[in-house]
Amino acid sequence: MAINKNPDNDEEMYVDLDLDDGTVTCSIVAIFSAAGKDYIALLPLDENGENTDGDVWIYGYKEDPEHPEAEPEILYIEDEDEYEAAADAFDEYLDAQEFDELIEGAGEDSPDD
Repeated sequence: MAINKNPDNDEEMYVDLDLDDGTVTCSIVAIFSAAGKDYIALLPLDENGENTDGDVWIYGYKEDPEHPEAEPEILYIEDEDEYEAAADAFDEYLDAQEFDELIEGAGEDSPDD
């Protein structure tokens, strides 16, 4: 697994996941915490670099604090309760992002002013 930056946009990052049926390139949506653990939300992309079904995959995420240059680990979540907690935390993260965007947008002058 390697995390790569989009050469056209430094803010977009990607990861290649090696799965049983091949390698899937995913856009990194967010890295977030829930119940003291870190998780990563990934948007799987097709061969054209697009996601047409809207699926987001959630995995455990682990960095080695003693070796910050080492590749982080992406871990499959086997426990259903843990997965549900991570999915709920991701939903809350999305809600907070949308709220922040609304607040930021409310502070800007509208074109009608």
